[in-house]
This record gives sequence, C-alpha cells and structure tokens, in this order.
Amino acid sequence: MSVTRRSQRKPGRRRAILMLEDGFVLDGTAVGTRGEVTGEVVFHTGMTGYPEVVSDPSYAGQIVTFTYPQIGNYGIAPEDFEATRIRLRGVVVRDACRTPSNWRSSLSFPDLLSRRGVVGIEGVDTRALTLRLRDRGVMRGIISHVDFDTDSLSGKINAEPAMTGQDLTGEVTTRTAYTVEPDRARFSVVAYDFGIKANILRGLVTEGCRVEVVPADTSAESVLARRPDGVFLSNGPGDPAAVHKAIRNVERLVGLVPMFGICLGHQILSLALGAETYKLKFGHHGANHPVTNLATGRVEVTSHNHGFAVREESLATAGLELTHRNLNDGSVEGYRHPEYRCFAVQYHPEAAPGPHDAGYLFAEFSRLMEQYREAAYA
Repeated sequence: MSVTRRSQRKPGRRRAILMLEDGFVLDGTAVGTRGEVTGEVVFHTGMTGYPEVVSDPSYAGQIVTFTYPQIGNYGIAPEDFEATRIRLRGVVVRDACRTPSNWRSSLSFPDLLSRRGVVGIEGVDTRALTLRLRDRGVMRGIISHVDFDTDSLSGKINAEPAMTGQDLTGEVTTRTAYTVEPDRARFSVVAYDFGIKANILRGLVTEGCRVEVVPADTSAESVLARRPDGVFLSNGPGDPAAVHKAIRNVERLVGLVPMFGICLGHQILSLALGAETYKLKFGHHGANHPVTNLATGRVEVTSHNHGFAVREESLATAGLELTHRNLNDGSVEGYRHPEYRCFAVQYHPEAAPGPHDAGYLFAEFSRLMEQYREAAYA
C-alpha cells in the first residue's frame, strides 16, 4: 500500500491521523471531540460560511475538508446554523482559530466541534489533500485520535459503505410535521424534508408561504389531502437514485400541483420525471460556482453542496428543458417542465453568495402557485 505522510502536528497537542482508502495519510493534531470517524472525504472551497457548512444536513455521511487556510476567525453565532443538529462525520482544517474576533460570536470553532461531538484534525496540508481528491475523485476515509495503525485503519475504511446507493434522508428528516408561519400568508406550501436548511424556509416565508414541513417518506396522498398551493422538495444527503419512496411519491404529485426542487430535490424530481443521475468525480462544494441562466444570459455566483448531478442527455426523454448550466464543468444546474408547472435548480439560491443573484427563484415559485390558483378557480 502506498502511503504519503506529512507531519505538521502542533507541539503539546493530541495526535490525529487522516487516511484515505488509497493509502494516503496525513499526520496532524486532534481538534474537537476525541474519537474516530469514517465517511466520504470531500473538499469545500468557500472562504467563509463554515457555520452554515458544518450545520448543513446535506453533509451527512461525509468528512469535510476546508480548503481555506484558517477556519473560525469570526467564531460561531448559533443563529447562522442551518439545522439544530450537526450531521457531518468530521472536519479537516489547516488551522482552527481559537481566538475569534466578531461581536456576534458566542464560541470558537474548536469549542463548537467539542460541544457537538464532531471529530476533527488540523495542522495538515489541506492543499495536498484537495489536489489528491480532485485528481483521483472523492473517496472514503477515516480520522482517528485513538488508532494510528494503518492496516487497522484501512480495514475500518473498507467497512464504510460507498456513498453510491445510500439513502441518508432517514438520518436527517424531521420525525413529525411542523409549520412555519409568515406574517401574512399568501400561499400554502408542503415542503418535503430531505435535510432542509433554515435559510430555505426563510426564503419561502419571505414570499408569504405558510410552510408545512413533512417527513421524507410522507405519501403523495397525504400531501394532496393538505390541499397545498405548491410542493417544495428540499436539499439533502446521499444518492438520489436510492431515495425510492420519495421518487414514487413525487411521480404521483407531478402535474397535480406546482413543484420547486433544490439540490437533492432537484435530482429526485428529475428521476420522478424519467431523467437519470450520476456521481460526480469530486462533487461541487463551495460558495463560488458560476452558473449561467440560459434564458437571460446572466452569470450567477452560486453556492453548492452535492456529489451527484442530473445527466443532461436524459432531460429530453423526461420532457425537461435545460435552464441553467455550470460554467466550471458544463453540468446541469437547472431545468423546467413546460407543462407541469415544476422546475428545479441544483444549487442553493437561499445561500445568497451573489448575494441576490438567485433570489428570483422563490418569486418564480410564487408565480407558478398564483397561476395554479387562478386556473383552479377559473
């Protein structure tokens, strides 16, 4: 087994080791909760937004490598969290700042990891790790504070299931339905929670949507019984093709009510309509991806977190029209169905790195719901 070691461990601190399934090893310093975790190792290219990243349910099952050299310099403000629980497996950073400077901060990044049970490693060459993942593709890995035997670690990595074929929505979805109310309700929306983010709910509420968030396995019949003006399909983790129950439910809803999907919801809707998805080599994880709106020609700066994409060649078979394209790799970033009042985007418009480049998408959902109601009462 080929092993590469880069030792940058800080003196006086606990040792930690990161190992990938191909034998690549980084020796560093433990940060966060003492322990050991396995998962798919990915890299995130954003310079800021680490509180939102660590609290994003879409990272369930993954170890996140932050490419920016220092993480934590503006601390942690819990109101920035996308969910109450942290679902990612572990974090990898070059330097974890212990003395943040920000009036909103209530604790440091390392303290957050320790309090929330997140295993991490710092003091490692994140550039070398990122280049390896970019060149060879994302792969399974392990962070350990307790076991430093590479043969033992290799066995634990091999026991970790690959991301392809995994339905992880059950780990992150709400167990019971709940409602988020706007000051003045214009529309009634049912939102499937595949790992929904708080900012998405804010975006819907800002449009005057009364949002009832339901578990990922809620039946189509139960959704229709609520008589919504629209159905929203949220972001989430794992392989979209493995979320069989959600795909079947969406199949029964298509054409009956306006639908809007983001990220995993974008992929599930495409599968329900007959398109195909595939695994990207190293995924899109960052707040700086350029996406072209094909209708306007404008380029939007967008936020991403996904390891799968919709196959463009399958859109026509599903009756879908391409609306957005990624300028980095040409992949599908959005589509619409000309008859069924449904559309979706792969990126996260609510994250607003533009900052307002993609805010029109929530307004577009409102427009479809208005048309739906006008047709129903005509």
